Amino acid sequence: MLTTLIFGGVATLFLAMGLSTLFHLQWVRRLPSFKSSNTPDGSISPSTKLVRCSVVIAARDEQMRIEQTVRHLLAQVGVEIELIVIDDRSTDQTGDILRRLAAEDSRLQIKRVDILPEGWLGKCHACRVGADAATGEWILFTDADCWLRPDVIARAIRLAKVEGVDHVTLTPGIAARTLSARAWHLAFLVTLANWMSGVNRDRPRAYLGLGAFNLVRATAYRECGGYEALRLTVLDDVKLGLLLRRAGKRTRGFLGAEDVECHWSPTVLGMIKIMQKNYFAALDFRLGLALAAAAAGTLLLCTALLGPLTGTKAGLAVAVAPFSFVLPAGVFARRLGWSWRTAALAPFMLPVLLFAMLNSIIVTYRHGGIWWRDTFYPIDVLRKGAVR
Repeated sequence: MLTTLIFGGVATLFLAMGLSTLFHLQWVRRLPSFKSSNTPDGSISPSTKLVRCSVVIAARDEQMRIEQTVRHLLAQVGVEIELIVIDDRSTDQTGDILRRLAAEDSRLQIKRVDILPEGWLGKCHACRVGADAATGEWILFTDADCWLRPDVIARAIRLAKVEGVDHVTLTPGIAARTLSARAWHLAFLVTLANWMSGVNRDRPRAYLGLGAFNLVRATAYRECGGYEALRLTVLDDVKLGLLLRRAGKRTRGFLGAEDVECHWSPTVLGMIKIMQKNYFAALDFRLGLALAAAAAGTLLLCTALLGPLTGTKAGLAVAVAPFSFVLPAGVFARRLGWSWRTAALAPFMLPVLLFAMLNSIIVTYRHGGIWWRDTFYPIDVLRKGAVR
């Protein structure tokens, strides 16, 4: 009887999570396309005054991708671009490439950081340097390995004007060549559904920010404290959204897809490594909370795996219940232009996400902190300095 109740309860929990995600998906969409009314064909009239947007990139050892990233940004249409790239202590050819590009286009500014000040994460300091130099009405923080579609900044600014918001963020689209990497991405997006739904419905405690595309009104950025407040915050992109919410600003979040193509790892193992510094940071480096979350996730998945061995209906139900995530993953896949076959693999990524969290906790705790951009940061320092 007790076993039946446990299996039935876990099955119900999995189904409830799947249904909850489907509910939130009502407010999870792609960034709308807007046509200008200035000309009959929808293009921007040459006489129209364009909004100025300062794009800030913190780059370190990005010689393989930085040139294409810069060229994609300088090709933006419908907006006046000021591109500020901070060469954050690069030891490769990143600086040489940037100087060559700056000679071609005066809209590109380069700022070199040689020494990281005490009490700063390298990326946060670089973003602060770039934001301090920004002169645009809007500031876009993006990554050195993200390639943007030519109209995405203009569309995001137009959306902000229509919705009356100060912050627009887009999820990273991935250039994944394998089915498993796409399935990982769908599982990751499922975990973000309630966050995106919350900001798009203006829920009082909801916030969101994503490093691939964090567009913020310059006045709002400065009012909320910006990167000066985020100096020791690992999840700086997410916590920028928190600072903006606390300052009374409104956010909108959208699926990036091909609007924001990020060249991260094409494999699941690579994604686990990339997220190694992030998952424990998402739990504010609180070991008790991290162990509780890891234990809960492990128990849920083990229950689902052991269910069929009991030969009971409840055991079969708990084994099937995790596949309810195929439905929300399928909706995400459809909105990204991917096949349902990818969505069918998404439930199998749940143990992988759990492993990624465990890996982040174990590695960070074993080392006593994190290495980021060739600098070590102890856990105690990160705990004290992070925005919560």
